[in-house]
Amino acid sequence: MTFAPVIETQTDVERTWRTLMQPLGWSRTSTWLMLIGPDSRPLPQLTEIEDCDSPPPEDGATQLGSLLAQLQAQVMPEGMRVAFLRSRPGSHRADDLDRAWAEMLYAAARVAGVAAEVVHLATDVDVLALPMDEAALPVTT
Repeated sequence: MTFAPVIETQTDVERTWRTLMQPLGWSRTSTWLMLIGPDSRPLPQLTEIEDCDSPPPEDGATQLGSLLAQLQAQVMPEGMRVAFLRSRPGSHRADDLDRAWAEMLYAAARVAGVAAEVVHLATDVDVLALPMDEAALPVTT
């Protein structure tokens, strides 16, 4: 059976990530990139960016944004959008590092001029959204 979701809402994005990231449980931290076509169906490949356990590089938004812009110019049809997910070990909710990565991912999409879905975080126990307006907020204790 082929998994071919239609992604039209935030709920669809979360449901898709929940399905694709099973089983939960991570030994390292990564960022995942999913391209969604103008027909609201994701392309059949996911891209994994490994070694994301440190803060994002200062030029991360520019570098990733340039890559997204190249993809948009060369292979992505008009109306393509991007979805990102950060996966990491642990069961705690989003922390400052997760929020810094989410903020950088949103910025990369802006640099490229590509529409972005809500960034998600997958921990060992759950998948949750990191909305743009919360990405830059520090964790309160």
